[in-house]
Amino acid sequence: MQHERSAGALSNTSLARRAWDIRRKAVRMGEVQGQGYVGQALGVADVLAVSYFHALNYRPADPEWEGRDRFLLSIGHYAIALYAALIEAGILPEAELETYGADDSRLPMSGMAAYTPGMEITGGSLGQGLGIGVGMAMGLKAKGNPAFVYNLMSDGELGEGSTWEAAMAAAHHKLSNLICIVDFNDQQADGKSTETLSAEPVHDKWAAFGWHVQRVDGNDIDALVAAFDTARNLQDDRPRAIVCDTVMCKGVPFLEAREITHFVRVEADEWQKALSVLDETKPE
Repeated sequence: MQHERSAGALSNTSLARRAWDIRRKAVRMGEVQGQGYVGQALGVADVLAVSYFHALNYRPADPEWEGRDRFLLSIGHYAIALYAALIEAGILPEAELETYGADDSRLPMSGMAAYTPGMEITGGSLGQGLGIGVGMAMGLKAKGNPAFVYNLMSDGELGEGSTWEAAMAAAHHKLSNLICIVDFNDQQADGKSTETLSAEPVHDKWAAFGWHVQRVDGNDIDALVAAFDTARNLQDDRPRAIVCDTVMCKGVPFLEAREITHFVRVEADEWQKALSVLDETKPE
């Protein structure tokens, strides 16, 4: 029988270590190419750690197991973050980390489902993930499959009309097996999300569309664990949203302080500096 990773397996201390490992792997991949969306990876690492080592059911050796929870990366440019989580989860071998972004690599710079085990969708065209998640959730319900569908999206995608069409459809079809995670880091290519096209009040908007909503500190492991547990165990037929306020480049203060963090500029000599900073804060 294949090993199955069941929800709720790790302590919060262990989850913090997993988040640290995800951050470090993402920075190592960024060093390979000399670039990458490492700001997002550092910021969302805690969310991914809780997702993959507390909430999700999956079999590392069988990424297409029918009983798995589906994790959709709507924000395809966050692929470096998800690769780090998939390596940490044992779905991808760590040796492939060194191939990030190279020709013929299974780890292209933007996530592609056809290339990478564990990558459920190709998410480069923003605002599409939640709609795909609605279809998956409907299909699982029709088959009597108890698996959850998780959709990780960005606050920038809240400005896409397709997101709200999907949100309306999810509530209409009573998709209690759909959990949407919003990484709210208040950054996008043109500047702050709240200044480019504000989606506030975010909590009230999701609630108005018929969703159960929680808003938490997305860099607080305890808060994330509680939010994911609530979303999974809610005893009604609403879809569930978890809005996670995160800090870009979290864990590397000299990068956090950069004025532009959407595609943060990291000099050649700063990759090792970033790894050293992380090593100094390694959880026990």
